[in-house]
Amino acid sequence: MNSILSFLPHINWPVLQHDALGLLIAAGLGGLIGLERELKRRPAGLRTHMFICFGAAMFTILSTELAGVFGGGDHTRIAAQIIPGIGFIGAGSILHARFGGVTGLTTAATVFVVASIGMACGGGFYGLAAFASGLIFIALRVLGALEQRFSLKSLVMNYSVMSEQPASDLVTAAHSLLEEQGKELRGLHLSRPEGKQRLLFSVDGTRGEHKELMDALRRSDLLKNFEVKTGAETE
Repeated sequence: MNSILSFLPHINWPVLQHDALGLLIAAGLGGLIGLERELKRRPAGLRTHMFICFGAAMFTILSTELAGVFGGGDHTRIAAQIIPGIGFIGAGSILHARFGGVTGLTTAATVFVVASIGMACGGGFYGLAAFASGLIFIALRVLGALEQRFSLKSLVMNYSVMSEQPASDLVTAAHSLLEEQGKELRGLHLSRPEGKQRLLFSVDGTRGEHKELMDALRRSDLLKNFEVKTGAETE
């Protein structure tokens, strides 16, 4: 082993070990948060969060090391570019649903936070990185469960109404009913399959609000013949 190391006199082994430890911790913490996203089938999952955290740590280490090697440079120059770069990745995880609504906002936020955790690991602040990772993981799991438990999570439901009544009457009835429920009708579409009128629209609301809307539709003479499909869940 000593003979091998003798051929590499320029390597600072204590620094290498310190930096390698930071990269390993960054990969582990990023993977922890990514696992939670992966289990929920989100756009950015385990590998994405792990790579982002690892990359942010790597760039932070390089920013410091290169500035030291080339003498008196700005130690934050490279690291400062991580933030706008992560913004592009986060924007890519935000999706617009077909009938309205936006998904991926929470995933985009976790991507941003994971990058900051990676920077903390690259800077040697392992305790801070571990605390932030634990806090984010608990927030994603516990707050997500509370949102489901108390029906706080908003999701888009797609409604399809079939009727032999004129299209104008169906549209008027749908607008009036949704106005009474305090909801906005999105993605209105009319078609005429098999000689009947089909009214398609989507509504954004909690599960409790959708239940009230469906009860109101069942009481309507014009809109009682309907079907519902679950759309995108708003993060």
